Amino acid sequence: MKRCVIDASLIAASMFQEEFEEPASALLASNCIQVAPAIIFAEVGNVIWKRFRLKEINEIEAGKLLAGFFRLPLRITPSEKLIKSSLQIAMQYDRTAYDSLYVALAVKTDAVMVTTDKRLVNALAGSPLKKYVRWLGDVK
Repeated sequence: MKRCVIDASLIAASMFQEEFEEPASALLASNCIQVAPAIIFAEVGNVIWKRFRLKEINEIEAGKLLAGFFRLPLRITPSEKLIKSSLQIAMQYDRTAYDSLYVALAVKTDAVMVTTDKRLVNALAGSPLKKYVRWLGDVK
């Protein structure tokens, strides 16, 4: 069975009526082994908070979204196990250390990171890391 690194942008797309809601939800329901760095908890919490702050959701809906997130079968890797390689990736490719945690996990587990972050995908397109990062719009 293949592994997929799931990032917060993919989770957000599945939670809200966004352009990629359907393919994001389909990937999360697939038999792919879903892995993520521990930072995903803070990032998903922040996404939910932003939607609450913009009054797109209320407090009850925020709680339901968080509960749904906790039901995902994610295998979490502590960020401290990835930070050294993440920082190297961030410095070499001028990406944030946050995004680079996901890429580092994909490399470490020989998986593909699936994201809606087109800028990240484009930034790594000409690099050896290209095979580890895929834009959700290209996932069949």
